[in-house]
Amino acid sequence: MENQATENRTQERRVRRYGRLVPAAVAGCAALGTVLMLLPPEPPATRAPAPAPGAQALTAVAAGVPAALPDLAALIGERESHLRRHPRDAESWAVLGTAYVEQGRRTAETAFYPKADTALRTSLKVRRSAEALGALAALANARRDFRTARAWGEAARTLEPKRWTTYPQLIDAYTGLGDYKAAGRALERLTELRSGPAVMARTAAVYRDRGRREDAAAQLADAAARAGAPAERAACLERAGQLAWERGDREAALRYFQEAVRIDPDQRAAQSGQGRVLAALGRTAEALNAYRTALAKQPLPQYALELGELYESLGLGRAARVQYDLLRARVRAATAAGADEELVLGQFEADHGDPAAAVRRLGAEWRRQPGIAVADALGWALHRAGEDEQALRYARIATDRVHGGGVRSALYAYHLGMIERGTRRYAPARRHLQEALRTNPWFSPLLVRSARQELAALGDVPDGGVPVLDAGASR
Repeated sequence: MENQATENRTQERRVRRYGRLVPAAVAGCAALGTVLMLLPPEPPATRAPAPAPGAQALTAVAAGVPAALPDLAALIGERESHLRRHPRDAESWAVLGTAYVEQGRRTAETAFYPKADTALRTSLKVRRSAEALGALAALANARRDFRTARAWGEAARTLEPKRWTTYPQLIDAYTGLGDYKAAGRALERLTELRSGPAVMARTAAVYRDRGRREDAAAQLADAAARAGAPAERAACLERAGQLAWERGDREAALRYFQEAVRIDPDQRAAQSGQGRVLAALGRTAEALNAYRTALAKQPLPQYALELGELYESLGLGRAARVQYDLLRARVRAATAAGADEELVLGQFEADHGDPAAAVRRLGAEWRRQPGIAVADALGWALHRAGEDEQALRYARIATDRVHGGGVRSALYAYHLGMIERGTRRYAPARRHLQEALRTNPWFSPLLVRSARQELAALGDVPDGGVPVLDAGASR
């Protein structure tokens, strides 16, 4: 009995203690609940939404890198709609003009160029800006009007010296004018102001022009690895494919081109590159299809010339003439839109038309903008017109590494060798024809056979060795 009474008193004490604790616990939970209710709700863990297509294109064009065609179309539509409501928005006019330039460049629809010119000049009327001036330089480069590009680019640099996107346009303009020292200075300034894949890609282009092909390839590999958007990465891969092709590495070139098209199906330069490589691999039907696809979406005169020459190498003269007619039509359309396609037209006339007309066209082009590509084409046109001594001057300029002609081109070496043969300089002719075939044994479906035949006709080096050339005949 006594034990039972003791146990009852212990339970009563526990009940009284718990009775005091429970209200305190309830009050504490209520207070905690109140605090939690005052906190903002935690957002669900979701991935950040991708930017709208127009925003993606805006980022690309502002950085001077390739933009995807659907994104460009979205950006153009947005800006056109905005400017109908806000016609005094200078920045939007500049963005629209820049987008027109990129659209024209990516599609080869030169009708975009006059629209770009109007938009950019409207921007300048509202407010003078380095953005609009730099975009006018980009437009002039796209039209192959390098003197005008230089003028606009230098005006943009004067207005805003630290705007890095101006310098790639100046590099292109100086290169087109044959001013390689100025191009080098512009590259140095660019690399001081900016780093990243866009600058690496531009550096690679300068290295390639100087004959530093391995350095160019390394820059492009890094640029492709760091590129932010598919269109930018595909453009880097396409350029890497061109470098591989120039050194005669067909398999590597094809891999680069195929990957570029996989990433960006609108990468038509890579598709035409596939056509070039597939023809060299003997996969002719695939090569023709690749060229046709590229031409259907980006009808550049250069693609038509290459496809025509491929048809001609296969003995399909009528099909070749269809492509040559397309080339002429596209040149006329480009001229009407203010673009300069005299270089490709001169190249065509020299080999497939009227060499004397090619000399006149390319001579005028050389006086306007004496770049390396024009020097090579003019020298070859003079050779085809029977003027080998004059031709030799320009062929040497195109391959003179001391004065800027450092491009390691099988075609340039072939042209120089053939011109030297025409002037009876047989030893250097043999050396340069060998260089052409060593650089890229498949550089042209039409000319490789000629290079081999001429080498065979020249025979081996005489027992006395290669004659010492005079200073005027050296490279």
